[in-house]
Amino acid sequence: MLLRLRVSLRQVVNQMARRPALLCGAIVLSCSLILAITFTCSETKQVVLPAQPPARFFSPGAPVVDLYLGQLDEAESLRSASEVSLLYFYAPWCGQSISARGEIEQVARKLADQVQFVAVNCWWNQGKCRKQNNFYHYPVIYLYHRRFGPIEYNGPITAAYVEKFIRRVITPLQYVPSRAGLQDFLSHYEPGVLGYFEFNASPQPPGYLTFLTSALQALRRDFQGVMRFGVITSKQVAKAISLDAPGTVYMHRHFNTSLTFPSHVLNFTSENICRWALEHREWLVRWLRPHGGKSRALEQELRKGAALIIFLPFDPMAPSQPLVEEVAEIAVQYHSCNGSSWPSFMEPEVWGEPGSLSRAPCCNTLALPHWLSVSRTHNVCELCLDQALGPRPCPSLDSLYLREDFFTQPLSGKVQCSHVLSSSSPLDYYTACCWSLSKGSSTQQDRRSVLPHIEDRGSASAHSAVKGLKCRTNKTLNFYLLDSGLHWEFARRLGAPENASMMGFATVLNLQDEVHHVLNQEQGIVRNTLESFIQNYSVPYSPLQRHLVGEAAQEPVGESLITTVTTRTFHRAVMDPEKDVLLFYYTQWCGFCSALNHVIIQLARLSLSNPRLAVCRINAAKNDLPWEFMVDRYPTILFFPSDRKHQSVKYPEDAPITLPNLVRFIQRHSSPLRSSSSAFHQEKEPLLHMRSPPDSRADTRQGESESSVTRQQGPPCE
Repeated sequence: MLLRLRVSLRQVVNQMARRPALLCGAIVLSCSLILAITFTCSETKQVVLPAQPPARFFSPGAPVVDLYLGQLDEAESLRSASEVSLLYFYAPWCGQSISARGEIEQVARKLADQVQFVAVNCWWNQGKCRKQNNFYHYPVIYLYHRRFGPIEYNGPITAAYVEKFIRRVITPLQYVPSRAGLQDFLSHYEPGVLGYFEFNASPQPPGYLTFLTSALQALRRDFQGVMRFGVITSKQVAKAISLDAPGTVYMHRHFNTSLTFPSHVLNFTSENICRWALEHREWLVRWLRPHGGKSRALEQELRKGAALIIFLPFDPMAPSQPLVEEVAEIAVQYHSCNGSSWPSFMEPEVWGEPGSLSRAPCCNTLALPHWLSVSRTHNVCELCLDQALGPRPCPSLDSLYLREDFFTQPLSGKVQCSHVLSSSSPLDYYTACCWSLSKGSSTQQDRRSVLPHIEDRGSASAHSAVKGLKCRTNKTLNFYLLDSGLHWEFARRLGAPENASMMGFATVLNLQDEVHHVLNQEQGIVRNTLESFIQNYSVPYSPLQRHLVGEAAQEPVGESLITTVTTRTFHRAVMDPEKDVLLFYYTQWCGFCSALNHVIIQLARLSLSNPRLAVCRINAAKNDLPWEFMVDRYPTILFFPSDRKHQSVKYPEDAPITLPNLVRFIQRHSSPLRSSSSAFHQEKEPLLHMRSPPDSRADTRQGESESSVTRQQGPPCE
């Protein structure tokens, strides 16, 4: 073994002696291999710089506790020690967090004495907030009311909206101390829930904290806070809406029967109260606040039916909203199918003295016929629906009638009033008042002071043009409001001017019937114009014209082979009686349309020799056209011959879109020559300087190749 090893070493030495370069290369390669293994196995230095330690996000003077190291424990201790607190989770690099920082500081300076503002950096990888929370977006705003929370705010991050929401969390219940306050609460167009609790025996009566928590539950589910919760502590005020037992929860509804919480069926818990209120609430006007330009909230509402969408300038912190109240008043009149004007039109004089709530009666005054025995002492009776059991819808006045068996006792010459039970009517009790009326007597005027008529109250709502229109037409409208300052981009897509967000905008949309009408901007959003707009839409043969949305016409840079057509330029460019027009319909998202651009460009170059032929294109996704010119698939080619625009021809869908096929299509359907002189010139200057295929075999081969090209391109976009 040793002998063989010596022989091998001797041979290696002899070879190295003969080739010294090989020896040097082997030595260098061995050293390089040893060094590489050494550096690989040893600990290498970090080549990535560590992240810089986080810095304070909010300014030092802001009344916001900035926990920029992600100290979640400290945030929890601050929250638990405060009555109301706001936690602002942010990422220092996030643009939305940076833009919302100023809005939060502005709100914090106003409400620092009532709310504890805490900001937490939830992006620092060593912080506890990042380790325990997995937020998918920033910023995230949580509010806490004592131990209840979190209530996430998902609305617009502007100072006014955030402040409005915080104030709703601070006072989730509205105190209703008197009948005037009750009138104001019930007259609002938003849904309202009232709870009756007596604080005489206990500072916290049974059920009060549960009702308070239910109001916070509603804010958690609906950050817009459109459902209002109120509390009544006076027995006299509670009797006005027929609440006798403390702990009763009452939901006021304008046109349907008002409800009380069924505590005998459901457990009296905050979750059940909130769910019951959300399920039975009544919508008159709904606010839409789509989040971002790609939000589908508007589309989801439009799929429910025809909609009247109104964009108004809105300030959440304003003490009054005249435009919103006017739209709500129109919506109330529109839904008043039974002739009632209960909601926001309850005059103070209708609410009687303490002890009884005399609501606006639903009455009908009748002259008694001579054959009734009652007419011997009385010739006029007024029959009213007794609403002592709470607000209920008023039936049609024609359904209120008198029968002789209502009166079982002879009546004297004075005014006689009695409660009458009608067993055949679902309207429960009537109140009948009868008196004698002579010509020139002032008795009728005296009776009006006792029993005021809805028709005689002088309210503009009684003579509204849209009153009860919902039940008199099959074109029912849903009312929606949007803040024009935040969502004007949606209005612009629906046909509003570019910069007119402070003026407002109104439109009627019906996706199913493909209806789109726009209120004239010059008229403005006032009561009369809105009512006329709604009335014109509701008639069987509406005089409103369909609004066509189109992009602005752009000036071409230099000479263009293809004329770009928009909604405004369609009739001028395509309906020119002096030209044959080939119109190419495309969309920016259709890939097959882009694949055919070179064919259309070649055709446009060939048409330069003939001034009577124009090649045009239109982006059908951004430009509406009259129905007779719309198409349902892309790409589509239509040919409009001169002097025969009504005989437009569609390019065959089964034919390949190639240059020779387009040339033959144009030659086949172009307008005939007008006279011999024009024919002479046309013979000298052909329509298109291009020779047709010489024989049928070439035509067949060409068709086969075109079919293969079409199969490669794929089907059109539909």
